[in-house]
Amino acid sequence: MSAARRRLALLLLAQALLGSAATRFQDVLNHGSTTPVTSYKKLQGWSSDQNKWNDKLYPFWEEGDPRWKDCWKGGRVTAKLDSDSPALVGSNVSFVVTLQFPKCQTEDNDGNIVYSRNCTQDPPASMDQQVYVYNWTEWTDSCGWENCTSNHSHNVFPDGRSFPHYPGWRRRNFVYVFHTFGQYYQTTGRSSAKFSVNTANITLGEHGMAVSIYRRGHSGFVPVARAKTVYSVTDKIPVIVSMFQKHDRNISDSIFIKDSPITFDVKIHDPSYYLNNSAISYKWNFGDGSGLFVASGSSTSHTYTLQGNFTLNLTVQAIIPVPCRPVTPTAPPPTSAVTTRPSSDSDSSPTVELEEDNPDGGCHIYRNGYYGSGIAVVEGILEVNIIQMTSIQMTESQAENSLVDFVVTCQGSLPTDVCTVVSDPSCQVSKSVVCDPVAVTDECLLTIRRAFEEPGTYCINITLGDDTSQALASALISVNGGASSRTTEGVFIFLGLLAVFATIGAFVLYKRYKQYKPIERSAEQTEKQEGFTTYFSTFKAIFFPNSTERNPLLKSKPGI
Repeated sequence: MSAARRRLALLLLAQALLGSAATRFQDVLNHGSTTPVTSYKKLQGWSSDQNKWNDKLYPFWEEGDPRWKDCWKGGRVTAKLDSDSPALVGSNVSFVVTLQFPKCQTEDNDGNIVYSRNCTQDPPASMDQQVYVYNWTEWTDSCGWENCTSNHSHNVFPDGRSFPHYPGWRRRNFVYVFHTFGQYYQTTGRSSAKFSVNTANITLGEHGMAVSIYRRGHSGFVPVARAKTVYSVTDKIPVIVSMFQKHDRNISDSIFIKDSPITFDVKIHDPSYYLNNSAISYKWNFGDGSGLFVASGSSTSHTYTLQGNFTLNLTVQAIIPVPCRPVTPTAPPPTSAVTTRPSSDSDSSPTVELEEDNPDGGCHIYRNGYYGSGIAVVEGILEVNIIQMTSIQMTESQAENSLVDFVVTCQGSLPTDVCTVVSDPSCQVSKSVVCDPVAVTDECLLTIRRAFEEPGTYCINITLGDDTSQALASALISVNGGASSRTTEGVFIFLGLLAVFATIGAFVLYKRYKQYKPIERSAEQTEKQEGFTTYFSTFKAIFFPNSTERNPLLKSKPGI
């Protein structure tokens, strides 16, 4: 009897030793660490890392194990794990893990890994040999889920649970096991996986998220990569404030200009839209003695009228609706009497009150966010005006470019540099940019001379700036050319003179070669004309004897 008891004790001891030697999720996902498990709240959809891990189907390799070099053809696969934290407690925090394959490897639409051989140093191959496709699902293409009995045991997670049978499950060739807060979550996917977890049961602070990735093999699964990241859960609303001012030269230096409005735009980091149904208010204190300002919108503006250093403080408050939970009613003390006025519609059942965590009668919780920043206010350049534009007259021996002087004034501080941008008439296409330092000691009044190579209409932007601010003025200007315009004028004068000479020559040729046509007269007109001519000739011979006809052709005729 004693021998049987000893055998039973040895058997129980062996079972205990085997049980204690079983691999757990905590051992694998914590890289072999045996840190005691602290108390935690259950995450929905997650399992305790004290469960057993099937290390025969999913082997565990320590860092530095030489098997990592041969687990993937063509090089080492790396994984990148990102999150959208910080997360407000009660909201969801999302994680994305992405596999980065070695060079010349990509994943196609069917989930297969394509090896491009033509991007290596190997000799050129034929078209059908330039790529090699590793068909992960080759062993399942010829059989269904029930018929693949030899590989049925491979379609399970490390804890023995079967893969989900959603559409396309055979194309998900990677197994992702996530671990955080003493619990694990497992899923299948392709070269990337994304999931979210609710933070209602996660303690405040920073936590680590780790992931182990396995690929499908013929006799099991092979580790390919690991990754980890840090995420945070907070009870303060994550707030980011961006500031903008019209004439501010550098918006990142927190130096702004006096007497110019500053626009404040608040961004609440809420990627899971947890605060969508919340009433949000914004309480501003600009630090210049203007008091508190409460707004319901995320954008506001403020103008500082004094120079100096100020502290901006913002408090964002969200009233978040939550389900109301009943409170167990308590019986009144025996010594107290409660009298009720009878009512026809009264109910004798005990009244159940609702738990509220604020006094205004709703079932909700408050969450606040805070932002603070130092602001320096200086006197900057507020306005620039072009008061005069003068074209400089030049002789032909001077430069060919047209010169224009711009007289510019400004308000505020004195500028240290000036930039001129010459653009097309629409002010959209820049043609030239010229920047020069200026020295203005007394009054903001300066003359800027700029050269224009060609005549035409231009859009001019003149910017005056100092270390913290800048302002600009724009104008349209029509420029007449320099020597080129005078050349054009000379060409037009030459063409005009040529046209005049051509007209005169045409008139002379016309008079010379015009055909003579005698005028026909009647007999009566001829007799009257001859008589008048004879009378006029006699009168002329008496009073002007020296004006006789000298033509020798007429001397042979007597009586004339």
